[in-house]
Amino acid sequence: MLTLGIETSCDETAAAIVEDGVSVRSSVVASQHELHAEYGGVVPEIASRAHVERIVPIVRLALDGAGVSLGDLGSIGVGHRPGLIGPLLVGVSAAKSLAWTLGIPLIGVDHVHAHLYAGLLGGDRPAFPALGLVVSGGHSSIYRMDSPTVLARLGATIDDAVGEAFDKAATVLGLEHPGGPNLERLAQGGDPKSHELPISRLGKDSLDFSFSGLKTAMLYAVRGRPDSSGHFPRTHEDHSEQARRDLASSFQHACISAITLKLARAADANPDCRTLLTGGGVTANTPLRDALRAFAEERGLDLRLPEMRFCVDNGAMIAGLAHERLCAGIEDDLTLAPVPTTAC
Repeated sequence: MLTLGIETSCDETAAAIVEDGVSVRSSVVASQHELHAEYGGVVPEIASRAHVERIVPIVRLALDGAGVSLGDLGSIGVGHRPGLIGPLLVGVSAAKSLAWTLGIPLIGVDHVHAHLYAGLLGGDRPAFPALGLVVSGGHSSIYRMDSPTVLARLGATIDDAVGEAFDKAATVLGLEHPGGPNLERLAQGGDPKSHELPISRLGKDSLDFSFSGLKTAMLYAVRGRPDSSGHFPRTHEDHSEQARRDLASSFQHACISAITLKLARAADANPDCRTLLTGGGVTANTPLRDALRAFAEERGLDLRLPEMRFCVDNGAMIAGLAHERLCAGIEDDLTLAPVPTTAC
């Protein structure tokens, strides 16, 4: 079966054709970085208008790349939650229109859950139950997964997602959007132990994340503590290039340490899990990938890291999980609605 996956939850317009849930025939992603760069972050209205302009051409490119036509499709999956409501409306409307026109199943997919499926694309099926880790610009969550479609969230961020923390730290250091990749590049050659930044624990058993305190500590390390009028004594320009590298490296180290700390707790609490599925834009971070490999090897876990192209938001992960849901007997109708938040 060929499944068309459509993803428009934030600022990537993406479509992909996936065969039988694992074989990626095509995957097309149109980023909007150039549209949001001057604002230092995603502007929802601009993102929505860009999705409207790009959704049809992107779907056509995915079909052409796979060498198929609309009539060859067996189902359509669409990321309908969570995300920005305007962008979600564009993708869901397109998917519903195509499914109705073609008379084929429509499957709504949770965008966060789909990130956990990204590491399964193009590979064999791992053993379940598994632990799942999603780290992205909007989410930092740990799951127990009894299958790709049956999962329970064990912990999540109580404030900022790790990807957002990366972006804010990059801004403090004077780096351009997108902040995360630029901070990683700046951190190369830096000393990760030059600054002792806080690693949130939230109690000895908590599996939740918190990065707001780390962001504040990073702000003070770069700019100093503000006076009574809110004025900071310095800016990033007052630091040498090496000092900025050290700060970036220390911040990155603290984020990775927080992630592996909570993963270790989750693994201890779920000793029957022998697989670790990961996903989300932050899994493209090379030091994090290295840390996850070391963690999995130490714990004897089968680690599934997504290919770099599937770390970012993409249609292939949507199509793959949609196929799994359809095989499990889960299907939606034309009342499927976009939901900006997620409950699990």
